[in-house]
Amino acid sequence: MNFDLSDDHRLIRSTVRDFAVQEIAPVAEELDRTKAFPYEIVRRLGELGLMGIPFPEEVGGGGGDTLAYALAVEELARVDSSVAITLCAHTSLGTQPLYLFGSPEQRAEWLPRLCAGERLGAFGLTEPEAGSDAGNTQTRARLEDGSWVIDGTKQFITNAGTEISGCVVITAVTGTDARGRREISNLLVENGTPGYEPGPAYRKMGWNASDTRPLSFADCRVPEHHLVGPRGAGFKQFLHVLDIGRIGVAAMGVGLAQGALDEALAYAKERRAFGQSISKFQLIQGKLADIATEIAAARLLVHHAAFLKDQGRDFSLVAAQAKLKTGRLAVRASEEAVQIHGGYGYIEEYPVCRFYRDAKILTIGEGTDEVQQMVIARALGA
Repeated sequence: MNFDLSDDHRLIRSTVRDFAVQEIAPVAEELDRTKAFPYEIVRRLGELGLMGIPFPEEVGGGGGDTLAYALAVEELARVDSSVAITLCAHTSLGTQPLYLFGSPEQRAEWLPRLCAGERLGAFGLTEPEAGSDAGNTQTRARLEDGSWVIDGTKQFITNAGTEISGCVVITAVTGTDARGRREISNLLVENGTPGYEPGPAYRKMGWNASDTRPLSFADCRVPEHHLVGPRGAGFKQFLHVLDIGRIGVAAMGVGLAQGALDEALAYAKERRAFGQSISKFQLIQGKLADIATEIAAARLLVHHAAFLKDQGRDFSLVAAQAKLKTGRLAVRASEEAVQIHGGYGYIEEYPVCRFYRDAKILTIGEGTDEVQQMVIARALGA
């Protein structure tokens, strides 16, 4: 086994790291405080070819693999999770369904703009009655005179309400199958379509500079050819999309934990108590050592999931394990970083305060910890 990154992987890691340090870190606190969407940063990410990393160049993507994508996400989350989730949700959830299941016409129309970052993509799965129970979709779509007529609501949707949001792929019940079971399909809805209304942005604990809001559909009509993939294949499609998305969210967990460790170590070296740097105290050293060790192990788990996907092998189990491990690690690492900062860790000017608020959602979004445990247990045959 070769654990060394290739030259291309090292290059994308260093490129994103430099960008995050030079262009995101100086404005991250202000963006979080003012809850301002990072339009300029997204534009620059597009210019650097980072908004479509894992998609082929022939469709407008960066021509990278899943590992390259995970490395980029980690480096962004190491500095700011709002930017990281904006790219992550756009790539894994917004663009991926169209790349995997879209018609040639849908791909030609949307992929170049999405991969360039000119437009943001979103994925509408979660509803008031369909979160962990994703199959309990209540949104309905009926075929009428060559159009799908959509009625329903979605919630906790990322990237759907910005000035550059382009489209959302949503799940909807489109009828019943031969056995009388609900038929779930995916439909493409362009922003600005009459009857489709993004709601007001949520007030959130963290990820304050990202766009998260509910969506409503009332007699919303889209052309019949906006069906994404075969009719009735929506459930299988979104489970596959979520598996892929878990790799990106797991990379976010590693990145946030690494950023928290970076801040904690730097502060511990500077802060003096009882006549010496607190980094000399064994209790502080123990915290730093434990977190560093867990990050190293978690990073390998994420890379393993990315490797399996890039090899065309089954990666669902490892992606769930990576997501479960890294979300919990992000919470623990950011909490320990706040603790090492003492009272300053509770002050918003210090990045660890933001990291602490941003971490918790990583145990909830893209499938809760409990859902990951179910996925893992079933894969084990339990």
